[in-house]
Amino acid sequence: MSTKSESPARPTFYDVQEVADMFKMSRMTVYRAISSGELAAVRIRGRWLVPARAIEALIEKATTPDVTGVPAGRAGGFT
Repeated sequence: MSTKSESPARPTFYDVQEVADMFKMSRMTVYRAISSGELAAVRIRGRWLVPARAIEALIEKATTPDVTGVPAGRAGGFT
């Protein structure tokens, strides 16, 4: 028995349903984001998988302010 506190390993990939659940959107919206190139994914035997790094990069981009101090996700004049 190990005395160390073991944390569960983070996944390397997420399937479309997991991404949809994560962002509270439909699977079709995730498929559209993959199709348009907004979301990186790989197709293995007919199944789309989204790299965890792509999710992390998306979150980082959306939450990091740009040089003007406006979060990247808020650009375009919308408040």
